[in-house]
Amino acid sequence: MFSSKIVGFESYVPKNVITNDELSNIVETSDEWIYTRTGISKRCLSTNENTSDFAINVGKKLIENANISPEDIDIVIVATITSDYLTPSTACIVQGAIGAKNALAFDINVACSGFVYALSIADKFLKSGVYKNAIVIGAETLSKLLDWSDRSTCVLFGDGSGGALLTASTNYNSIIAEDLKADGISWQAITGGKLNNNNPFVEEKEQSSFYLQMNGRDVFNFATKTIPKSVNQVLSKANLTLDDIKYIVPHQANSRIVEVAAKKLKVSLDKFYLNLQNYGNTSAASIPIALAEMSKNGLLQKGDKIIITGFGAGLTWASMLIQI
Repeated sequence: MFSSKIVGFESYVPKNVITNDELSNIVETSDEWIYTRTGISKRCLSTNENTSDFAINVGKKLIENANISPEDIDIVIVATITSDYLTPSTACIVQGAIGAKNALAFDINVACSGFVYALSIADKFLKSGVYKNAIVIGAETLSKLLDWSDRSTCVLFGDGSGGALLTASTNYNSIIAEDLKADGISWQAITGGKLNNNNPFVEEKEQSSFYLQMNGRDVFNFATKTIPKSVNQVLSKANLTLDDIKYIVPHQANSRIVEVAAKKLKVSLDKFYLNLQNYGNTSAASIPIALAEMSKNGLLQKGDKIIITGFGAGLTWASMLIQI
């Protein structure tokens, strides 16, 4: 019987770092206003790279570090809401660029929960015994989806990508338990990228905004309710407690959300790994960027158990208990 083993994590962010003070030059805001409300100090924003460029960089590094041939990759999944095109998928662009000519490739659109959903999908493919190696990437160029005159949204987000390489294993299981759900009734809480239907036969032309729009209060209430519930769900499925978990790695959206979640879980904030102060909210990329950073800094050791938990547009949420 096959399981999924996580071989490694990698990330890539653009070199263009924009501080809160620099944002105050283009929109009415300040470092104090942004940081006290979100915990964000700076973010990386694209100047001439698109989502596929970020994802390709991560894919190449994953293959190089694992010392395998691109032709050994069987699956490429990219989680993104900011693909280069509506079609083809970003994953197909990545598959071609990294030389994974034997791999199936597709995107998924689950916003900030996307990377966890994509890991779950790859896990099922590998457990089938048909596929051996999978690359899972979360990548976003959110800067192209933002209204840069709207300080309630443009100060929150950043660009970048992160990913993982998984391989089928008969003696090691990295993915222990998961909790993936959606609440489609509340889909209007976060929207973006609306394509208006204005063909010659439409009686009333649509004028909906393309830019990302969010009801911050609804999202805050949703996230602070969902994170503790979902984390406890995966712990229960694995028959473990928070004492068995080294870190909780949340979607990096807002430090206040994490503070409330920690109180509800009755654990120290130190249990959560946070790096949103440096990257902002990178949607599907936020969790894998954090994991890659933790791995690079020696915070993840073989056998460590961690919980990754995402929440976002849809509304969706996804938690997964992973053994490194």
